[in-house]
Amino acid sequence: MKIDLLAIAAHPDDVELTSGGTLLKMADAGYRTGILDLTQGETGTRGTPEIRLKEAARAGEILGVSVRRNMKLPDARLRVCDEYKVAIAQAIRELQPNTLIVPYWEGRHPDHYTAAMLGYEACFIAGLSAYPMSGDAFRPFKILYAAAYADVAPTIAVDITKYYDRRREAILAYESQFKPPKNAPPSAVALPLDQLEERMSLQARHYGSLIEVKYAEGYIVKEVMQVDDVVKFPVRSI
Repeated sequence: MKIDLLAIAAHPDDVELTSGGTLLKMADAGYRTGILDLTQGETGTRGTPEIRLKEAARAGEILGVSVRRNMKLPDARLRVCDEYKVAIAQAIRELQPNTLIVPYWEGRHPDHYTAAMLGYEACFIAGLSAYPMSGDAFRPFKILYAAAYADVAPTIAVDITKYYDRRREAILAYESQFKPPKNAPPSAVALPLDQLEERMSLQARHYGSLIEVKYAEGYIVKEVMQVDDVVKFPVRSI
């Protein structure tokens, strides 16, 4: 199965929070989209791997992805090694995405920035025909780094205003993560997850304001972007 856009993230729900609107928009445009979750989030405080896999499947349906896989690599123990790179590279060779979304290369959670490094290095070795792995050599054309978890200015932004409500529905499909337990004692410490969905919505409003729309998702690209028509830019300077 060849797809057009593949999002790679460390945990189930990461893609929904950082790139869900973009996946919805691209699927609506007729592109085949996919998600590669590297871990099951098994060391998290809430839910179980089984529950999170069911929630991820439901969220994937809402996002309209053509394929969603979980690599079942160790949560909170991701590292850049040949074993993990080859596993991801073989998925890239099989799916042959034109565009890849990975997390930003810096961040608070080690799994997030490690997922970025694994994604990039897997793309590189996937294009080496003599590298010892199965499948034909292939590399994605473009890599986008999701800016959502990082305190950085995006270099590009995708208008997701039309898809905001469905993105939120996909996020909240992870009931185990984003709904505080009803039986929690008053003394229980609130987890940041309780406010995370709201924070991501505020960030989407901020990114939207940068391109004069209501909601947007931001990305970093390392390359200079080519512009052929300097008369028809979409965002005003003054």
